[in-house]
Amino acid sequence: MSEVRTARTYNQRHIPREYTPGGRRVSIYVSWSYPAEAGRDAAELDNRFSTMTEVRRVAWPDYEDPKWADPYRFQQGIAGSLELFFWAWVPFQEFVEEVTGHPVPVYQRIDQAGFHTPLDERVLDDTDVLFVFGLDHMVTEQAARPGEIEALRAFLGREDARLVLGPHHDVGASDDLAVREMEYLHHGDPLVPRQQRFATYVRDLMRGLGVPVMNRYGLRPATREGNRIAPLSTVRDLDPKGWLDGVTNFNFHMHLPHYDVTTDVTTEMTAEKTAEVTAEKTADASDAVHVLARQPIDLTRPHPFSEAGNTEFNMFLWMPPAGDRAGDLLLADSTIFSSLFGGDESLRNFWRNLVSK
Repeated sequence: MSEVRTARTYNQRHIPREYTPGGRRVSIYVSWSYPAEAGRDAAELDNRFSTMTEVRRVAWPDYEDPKWADPYRFQQGIAGSLELFFWAWVPFQEFVEEVTGHPVPVYQRIDQAGFHTPLDERVLDDTDVLFVFGLDHMVTEQAARPGEIEALRAFLGREDARLVLGPHHDVGASDDLAVREMEYLHHGDPLVPRQQRFATYVRDLMRGLGVPVMNRYGLRPATREGNRIAPLSTVRDLDPKGWLDGVTNFNFHMHLPHYDVTTDVTTEMTAEKTAEVTAEKTADASDAVHVLARQPIDLTRPHPFSEAGNTEFNMFLWMPPAGDRAGDLLLADSTIFSSLFGGDESLRNFWRNLVSK
């Protein structure tokens, strides 16, 4: 990746990118309200990001350089940890710009200055590949508006369009505190509380777009020697476009969501009929959603999902064009695009495939 040689700018409007054949225009949309996340009470145990001070304590001495630790240079509250996300997305942005020839803007639903940017034509008109990072805590109530869903539906009506949804984990959904403790001990990250539920906004989008998927849990991947993440279990027969060409693994993160392919049976009927319809809907969902990659779970740490007999979780999904939707719809967690959690040639191949295939 080339060295950045220009000064950083802020507080100006995006300059639209002209279409160029063979060079897709990529945009990132972060679903949070920055003020709502940064303004969460640090005395609350659950459903908030860590403060920068907590990050420094847990990761000591990784962030003791003055550029992170000096309160006159870097924010030490929750806002500081939010800024780490932006630092960590820069390598992905730079890599994609080199591949496509276009800069990669990052939009926030509500930014640091309080400007609200819904998903509408201002974001979508000069975008060919859109990543939506579902990092909004549910308690902040970031609901997708009907107009945003309609705008995305129109966007996906373009043959060259691609939507990558990344709802983050859902830790501690159970009311049973013992279950929450089991989940916490499973992922083993002291910076994640017993309950941390994400992605109301992306769940709204999935519901509105007819994506039969739900983000669940925060599962710790199995690792190999050197604490490297275990290779993916892939289904190449379901991947004619080659999304996973040259890809054997993603990056390690302690708590990753399982993308559960769901059903929606809402009518009243007998148990037998319900089972019959559920089976039909499961088959329909399986036809619509291709689970291309699963991640082995760290089975040395108990979790309700693995206790139920599961040894892998759904990591990367694809919905091929169907009906009025001419574009591709994919699901992959936002951590895959963050340098906070490492990266290698396999990961960069995945990035390249998503924006160039």
